[in-house]
Order: sequence, then structure tokens, then C-alpha cells
Amino acid sequence: MKILNIIVTQRACVILLQSLFLLAILPVQAGEMNGFLTLDTAIKQAQYNDPWLVENQLVQEALESKSIAAGILPNPTASLSLLNMPTDGFDFNQENMTQLKIGISQTFPRGDTLQLQTKKLQFLSSQNPHLRANRKAQVSVLVAGLWLDVFNAKKSIRLIEEDRNLFEQLLDISEASYSTAFGGTQQQDVIRAQLELTRLDDRLTKLKQQKDVALKRLNQWISGQFVEHYAISSVPEMKSLAMDVDSQRLPQLVLRYPELMQLEDTVILATLASHFVQHPSVVALESRIKASDTDIELNEQKYKSQWGVNASYSYRDDDSNGGHRSDFLSLGINFDLPLFTKVKQDKLVQAAVSESEAIKTQKWLLLRKMIAEFEAAKVQLHRLDQRYQLYQHKLLPQIHEQAEAALTAYTNDEGDFSEVVRARIDVLDAEIDKLGIEVDRQKTISQINYYLVKGDSNLISEQGGDQQ
Repeated sequence: MKILNIIVTQRACVILLQSLFLLAILPVQAGEMNGFLTLDTAIKQAQYNDPWLVENQLVQEALESKSIAAGILPNPTASLSLLNMPTDGFDFNQENMTQLKIGISQTFPRGDTLQLQTKKLQFLSSQNPHLRANRKAQVSVLVAGLWLDVFNAKKSIRLIEEDRNLFEQLLDISEASYSTAFGGTQQQDVIRAQLELTRLDDRLTKLKQQKDVALKRLNQWISGQFVEHYAISSVPEMKSLAMDVDSQRLPQLVLRYPELMQLEDTVILATLASHFVQHPSVVALESRIKASDTDIELNEQKYKSQWGVNASYSYRDDDSNGGHRSDFLSLGINFDLPLFTKVKQDKLVQAAVSESEAIKTQKWLLLRKMIAEFEAAKVQLHRLDQRYQLYQHKLLPQIHEQAEAALTAYTNDEGDFSEVVRARIDVLDAEIDKLGIEVDRQKTISQINYYLVKGDSNLISEQGGDQQ
């Protein structure tokens, strides 16, 4: 029995060593990309399906139409009057002053009001393309984060499922060794192996929950439901996409303007400020500032008089004896006198100035926020790079050596079975932690790229990703 126990243990250890060896050296083959939702496609689909962009386009068209209408003079006013009709006989030719009067008048807005109203609406309209560019960049970051969450969950599930087979083999080994009653395995070793297998199942369930939740949130953006109700006809139709993410290859996003990551503290503030003023959100705010400055000029026009012209033609009939009566032509102008409303006009101009300064303050608040968040993301990316290098070149090799040493000691009856299990758990945890670092790094790059975007340029671009 003792010889049989040794043979069973040795065979089990051989199988275990072969499994560890295969896990260590065999590369995982890349899955087929067909049927998978790539990151770039997910972002394009999300932008296509975003009703906010359609709404903003319609708002711009409305403002453009209003700007044209605002520059047109108000309609002239026509009048038709019967004047000085005698009431004793209601005879049109009885009295000399009885007239049929036709008049027309035209009012002209104060000063340059029409041109300034048009200018203000044009500025408000011009901010919308930049708002759409900013929205697309924000959607890119959000969808990239959700896509990477799905990738992280799926890849972690794959890592655990691969290690689950190893823990099942460890459980079989412990049970076989314990059943012979001659090995060094004790009952708590068997229970420990069963417990770790159950914990792996719980981790799998939790990760599947995270994956399903992230997929549902991602579906909100890429689903084509209700698109026909608001999509612009000029946008090419996109095919329906499979709601699945490839967990074989982690996209490696390209960091835009990497030279900004190396700036010295003494020059970074001015450099970043000069760069961020070209960001779509800041450019859109500049359009609002110009509109508010125009609003000041518009209120200043109220100090000027409002003018109008009028003309009328009065027809008179011949007298009762057949004598001819001349018709009358009248011309005139009218204007108001802004004498008693000066306080009101001063306050309106002051209010417009205050509103303009408030919007300018929003610009500096936005720039300060962007610089601070960019600096925080830059530091985070730097630390993530350090952690990745630490895991890649030190921590993971050391953990693998520890696992191999624990297995070798146990095989030679010099180690504890629980150490073998604990070492394998450490390997799995380290692999999942390293994956999390890589995913967080890509999320941070997408966030940094958002702050560095200019105009409607592409936010997410990939370089060759490594097979995971």
C-alpha cells in the first residue's frame, strides 16, 4: 500500500507539473475577431446612435434660422380710416373735411439692433459643432471604459477557469493521498482544496455579474433601438453588432502628444493652458463669451431712439354741386425720447456686463479643472506604468518561483499541501491584478486623450495589442 501510495502521488505530481508547465509556456491562441465587438467599432456605433448629437444639430439649425429672421425689419403697418363723416346725414360729399384715408408706417429698431441680434445668434449657433465634438470625445471615453470593463471581466473569468482545472487536480491529489492513509495529506488539506474550489466558483459568479452589468450598460450606447426615430438620413446605416467582446487581445491605445507628459513643473501650466484653449468645450465657451459681449452692445442700443416713418393718402369726394376737392398726401417721421428710462437702461447694460464676466469666469474654472484632472491622470498613468513594470519583471516571476518551490517541496515530502494551494492562489491573484493594471492604464490613456483632443479629431486610436 505504501508503494501504491507513492506511485499515485508521483503520478499526480507529474500531471500537476505538466499542467503548470503547459500553463507557463503555451501561448493562448488569439480568438477569431469575427462576431466580436471591437473597441473602435463600439465607439463609432455609440456616436452614431447618440440622439444628443441629433438634438444639438437641430438646435444649431434653429439658431441659424433665427439669426436670419432676427436681421429682418418688422412688418410695416397699414391703416384704412374714414375721417370726419357728418353724423346728420352720413353723406360722404357733404363736408369738405370728410376723407377716406389710407396710410402705411414702418418702424426701424434702435441703432444696430438688427445686426447685433443676428450676430449674437450666429455666435450661439457656432458653439454647437464644438459641443458635438466634445460630446463625441466624452462618449468615446465612456464607451471605452465600459468596453474595457467587459474585457477585464471576461479575461479574468478565463484566467480563473484555466486555474480551476488545476485546483480540481489538486483536490483529486489530496483526496487520493488522504484515502491511502500513508501520505502526508491530512483532512484539512482536502477541505482546504474544496474550499478554494468553492471560492473560485464564487469569484467566477461575481465576475460574470460584473461582465453582464457592463455589457448591459454598453448596450445602452451601441444598441440601434429607436435610431430610426431620430437618425439623420445622411448618416450611413451601420449593421447590427454582436454584443460580445474579444478577451484575447487588449487594445493598446496611442497616447496623444506624449511630449506633454514630460514637461517641467515651471512651464507646464502655461503650456497646458495654451493647449487646452483649443479643446472643443473651451472653444464652445468662447462662442458663448462672444455672444454675451454682443449682448452688451445690444443693450447699449436702447440708449438710442427708435425711429419710424409714415405716409398716408386721403381721398375726398366732389362737393354736392360737383365742385372738385383736392386729395391730401401726408408724410411724417416719429421717434421716442429715452429720457425717463435712463436708470433702467443703465441697469440692463450693467446686467449684461455681469453676465458676460460670469461666462468668462466659467472659462477659467474649466481650464483650471482640466489642468488639474490632466495632471492627476498623468500621475496615475506614471504610477500604473511603475506597477506594471514591477509586476512584469519582479513580482510575477517571484510568485511563479514560489509556486514551483512549494510544489517541489511538497512532491519531496518536505512541504505542506496548504502552501501549494496558497502559492497557486497567489499566482492567480497576481495575474488578475496585472490585468487590472493594464486595463486601468488604457482607461487612463483614453481620459488623457480626451483632455488633449482638438476639434473633431479621433480620440481613440490603437496600436498593435499583445495577445493576452
